[in-house]
Amino acid sequence: MNFPPLRRLLVLLVCALAAITGRGAEPAKQPVAEMSVSDAVVLGLVEGITEFLPISSTGHLIIANQLLGLESEQQLTDKAGQPLWYRTPSPEHPEGVPLTLKLAADTYTVIIQVGAIAAVALLYWSQLLNMTVGLVGRSNSGMRLLRNVIFATFPVAVTGLLLHDWVDKHLFSVPAVIAAQVAGAFLMLWAERWRRANTGIGFSRNEPANMSPRKATGIGFAQCLALWPGTSRSMVTIVGGYLAGLSPVKAAEFSFLVGLPTLAGAALLKAVKTGPAMIEVFGWGNLLVGILVAAVSAAIAVKFLVAFLSRNGLAVFAYYRLVVALVLGLFFLL
Repeated sequence: MNFPPLRRLLVLLVCALAAITGRGAEPAKQPVAEMSVSDAVVLGLVEGITEFLPISSTGHLIIANQLLGLESEQQLTDKAGQPLWYRTPSPEHPEGVPLTLKLAADTYTVIIQVGAIAAVALLYWSQLLNMTVGLVGRSNSGMRLLRNVIFATFPVAVTGLLLHDWVDKHLFSVPAVIAAQVAGAFLMLWAERWRRANTGIGFSRNEPANMSPRKATGIGFAQCLALWPGTSRSMVTIVGGYLAGLSPVKAAEFSFLVGLPTLAGAALLKAVKTGPAMIEVFGWGNLLVGILVAAVSAAIAVKFLVAFLSRNGLAVFAYYRLVVALVLGLFFLL
């Protein structure tokens, strides 16, 4: 298959890796903890492959961090053995917040979503251009599509800001991921059965731009479920698209577009809050590797998903989630 945007991403990856590994300038400040290039590649692959498939990127990244040994909550120290702080002790926060490997790794896995964002922006540049033209009043369909993306983004943006810290504290765990994988699998099986029973209502003719604002907002509220790690933002927006009358392919493509502001907002929030701490721990090089690998693998995954959904539905991914939940339960809990 011919993927011109993918070829551009591959060229960018090769050039960036050459710059990272072969730079002749004075070396930058050494990170306080080592992340190998292979770890960065693994996390980039997991992010890119799972971000837009309905199987949960966050859940898979939590598992990958566990397997790579990046979950330690022991306070890091500098070369002189002095403790490092994310937030130093103060009268307002006497205990402070220590800088840990887990804090840095959790931030890393969110920021490398930038690669997945870049992949979708390249693959769906024509829709983005149409929305831009619609914004200035030169495309009615582009304006309607932009309106629906905004309506589908607003609920999760507000909810995410309100619950961000609570989710980080209580739901980033393997048991939570297992529960979400199982719940999501049964939701997908129900949604697929519902879609097949209602194929006569015009699924193949509906377009995301032609949805009513009410249906787009409904997809936005469905997307709030993805704040539970392991649920999958892609899955709940595709299911929401089904219920709004979109075909599997159109629901997936709308999910990709809705994901752009959602993922960008999450990455920006993490970068502002804990990005400098993550750079202090891991350095810039491996961050760039993760972003670029995520971009290439996400482009491949998006192409695969569209081709797969055009012939099949969500059921296969639901069964995959059940298998993942079973394996995780046996491996981590028993």
